[in-house]
Amino acid sequence: MNLNLARILVVEDDEVMRTFVVNSLRRLGLQNIETATDGATALRTMVVFRPDLVLTDIHMQPMNGLDFVQQLRGHANPLVKNMKVIFMSADASPATLNEAMPLGTYGYIVKPPRLDTLKAKIELALK
Repeated sequence: MNLNLARILVVEDDEVMRTFVVNSLRRLGLQNIETATDGATALRTMVVFRPDLVLTDIHMQPMNGLDFVQQLRGHANPLVKNMKVIFMSADASPATLNEAMPLGTYGYIVKPPRLDTLKAKIELALK
């Protein structure tokens, strides 16, 4: 897939970090970007936006990123169920990683994401 044509949903509750990630994606040439502030909002946004990839934080309220991805994986629609996801979090603790990685994601980026890391993970996910 051409990276510039990818539809990316950024799920991040912190406004400063959300802006940082969106601006980083734009620097990589991505223009088709939507945002959500938590997992519940992201689920509603996905229906209309239909992203190719979701970048999601883990620690959010009322629905965190782990619950959000679990809901995706249990969804009846195969396009939603198999959605490509990359976790982003400042929390790199073993306990959080052990919860996140079995959920069938394309990686885990420690925030704030470096541009080269973000690009590499997105390219890998969208191959």
